[in-house]
Amino acid sequence: MVLAHFKDADMRSFSICGTALLLLISSRAAEPLAGTATFDQPGDLSSEMVSGIDRFLTKQTEEAVLSRPRSWQYDFASPSAYGRSIATNRARLRSRLGAIDPRSPVKDLEYVGTMESPGKVAETERYKVDAVRWVVFEGVYAEGLLVRPKAKPAAFLVVIPDADQTPEQIMGLAPAVPSDRQFARRLAENGCMMLIPVLISRADTWSGNTRLGRFTNQPHREWIYRQAFELGRHVIGYEVQKTSAAVDWLQTQAGNKPVGVFGYGEGGLIALYTAAIDERIGAALVSGYFDSRQNLWREPIYRNVFGLLSEFGDAEIASLIAPRQLIVEQSESPRVDGPPQPRQGRNGAAPGKIVTPDLSSVEAEVNRANALLEKIKSRVELVYGNEGRSVGPGSDASLQALFRALGAPLNRIADSGQGIADQRAGFDAGERQRRQVGELVEHTQRLLRQSEETRDRFFWSKVRNSAATNYNPAAFREIFWNEVIGKFPKSTLPLRPRSRLVHDEPKWRGYDVAVDVWPDVFAWGVLLLPKDLKNGERRPVVVCQHGLEGVPEDTITQDPKAPGFPAYKGFASRLAERGFVVFAPHNPYRGHDAFRVLQRKANPLGKTLFSVIAEQHERILDWLSAQSFVDPNRIGFYGLSYGGKTAMRVPALLERYALSICSADFNEWIRKNATTESTYSYLFTIEYEMPEFNLGPTFNYAEMAGLIAPRPFMVERGHKDGVAPDEWVAYEFSKIRRFYDELGVGDRAQIEFFNGPHTINGVGTFAFLHRHLNWPEPAAR
Repeated sequence: MVLAHFKDADMRSFSICGTALLLLISSRAAEPLAGTATFDQPGDLSSEMVSGIDRFLTKQTEEAVLSRPRSWQYDFASPSAYGRSIATNRARLRSRLGAIDPRSPVKDLEYVGTMESPGKVAETERYKVDAVRWVVFEGVYAEGLLVRPKAKPAAFLVVIPDADQTPEQIMGLAPAVPSDRQFARRLAENGCMMLIPVLISRADTWSGNTRLGRFTNQPHREWIYRQAFELGRHVIGYEVQKTSAAVDWLQTQAGNKPVGVFGYGEGGLIALYTAAIDERIGAALVSGYFDSRQNLWREPIYRNVFGLLSEFGDAEIASLIAPRQLIVEQSESPRVDGPPQPRQGRNGAAPGKIVTPDLSSVEAEVNRANALLEKIKSRVELVYGNEGRSVGPGSDASLQALFRALGAPLNRIADSGQGIADQRAGFDAGERQRRQVGELVEHTQRLLRQSEETRDRFFWSKVRNSAATNYNPAAFREIFWNEVIGKFPKSTLPLRPRSRLVHDEPKWRGYDVAVDVWPDVFAWGVLLLPKDLKNGERRPVVVCQHGLEGVPEDTITQDPKAPGFPAYKGFASRLAERGFVVFAPHNPYRGHDAFRVLQRKANPLGKTLFSVIAEQHERILDWLSAQSFVDPNRIGFYGLSYGGKTAMRVPALLERYALSICSADFNEWIRKNATTESTYSYLFTIEYEMPEFNLGPTFNYAEMAGLIAPRPFMVERGHKDGVAPDEWVAYEFSKIRRFYDELGVGDRAQIEFFNGPHTINGVGTFAFLHRHLNWPEPAAR
């Protein structure tokens, strides 16, 4: 060896110089990347990201009230001009509530009974009560009670109990409601003809599938909500339709008299929305519901309405009722502390509470409504007790206000205080609830079965004759982004990039890199730079995306004992060893309910978690594309599991991704979210953030891949992956493979099945990356 010729002193000198040289090299490597500041943010970056997004969405919710006027063009010139000016807003509310299915004409009511227990329920000297149902649309009926006075009716009403009350209870036919709160009985004693529909309840008895032996603790309302939301419907919309169908029939009895609506608790919600949408309703009394909706995300998820707060608070909804009379009764709301308790075989429900709002909050929202209505001389009437106490539901003052609004004023409200006996033998309110839940499940599942045909009309029929040279899905991309995912305004903040060395491996170095997105929101990931990069060389980049509850390091580690290794197999670092520049971003689906709250806060703004993630990736691409070592035309995306969900959505939106690989997620996504007939369904799990409003009629995974086309697209699928069966995956992929063939670029669509679980395989996908990002594969060893 050459070193053998050195004397001991020379050797010591060389050792000192060598150490100094190594320290110098190490010091330079530890410096931040060129053009970035030092990344000195302490703490858990993952939780900081989630917290920052939470603050951002909270502020967006606060600002939504101020920006709402841009969605309205009130014309106060005359009542008819006012009605025309809010027609578009009314139509949008109807769509957001999913109250869009054409109703069947209600020609008559049907008695509900049996030979042993006929439809007649009760009779007094003043009125008769019958069990009835009325058609809403195919296979779906409203059920409840018909109350007919024996004298000429004083008023005609749809009276809607809370979801935890039955029509019998508010009529005094069954126990549980004190006599002074049996508001339907009191209305009957004052001469009202009424239809009293039963609502889908908050029990969880039928929230599941007996055949599969799978049940949840989701309230029935959530059970319907989850499957309907994916298909552009809503449990609220279904019950609005039931109420309007009741109005259809009552109008045939009322002649020229108006029909009113009165609801308490969840029934108050339905009454408010129905009166806003259905102009035939002459007056509405809403008890135990009206308030600011700024904390909608805290309420039960079955009240989640996509895009509501961007245009509507309760005040704006009140403006859709005007100049008809709205009476708000400040009564104690039904207390809901959460869903039914988890127990053996039943869990997965979303958190959410209902509490009685302070009078000051209700009063502020009423005042806001009245400020909107000042120019048409219409006012919302607020009824409350002495010293701000709650009253009712159905206080004398509220009922008198309702009678006045319907043109039937009463000096006093008669009240016998006496309940009445139910004459039916063996009547079972639980069996009626089962029918009501079952009908809506079947209706929604029918929509699910029809959704493929709906998507064909919406998307494939319009793009099938394209060729790669002229195919341009831009218009569909805008629909997907603006109406399904939700699009925030593009960030205008400086990127302010910062970095720090976190890995120094034999073939690559890794740097934490962060850039700003919006106030409180940043994007962060780990950049892996091969050490053999030459000056001025621009290489392809692979963005390697972790999944649920993951962090960037999970995609990097090659330690078999590390918790992330079994799923990711260190695919990010393996790609860096192959010479790719790699960026492993952090996505904020981490922290259990902490990140699911982000979805709850985003939805009422017409946004989703991916509204934030897409802009984070946009900013990452801005920074990567500006680096001297990156070829901005060769940036690919490769994500596993929730990262595979990202692989379907973000490259569909961001054309700068040159290709996308979806690993361990691609399947019949709409079916997985909305079916009640498979154990693979998210309906049976805790992932309550999964449903995306109106996705079913618009974009399944094949259609999302259609937005990626004609860029290369690949699916990586393990036979033993529990996300979905191979058959679902192959069926959905066949659609996109066919489309790529029709475009003339069939070689750009690929699927690899392998005999493994929910994990990166890294065989066909690696070859796919080398081929389509034009980077040579390493020589065989």
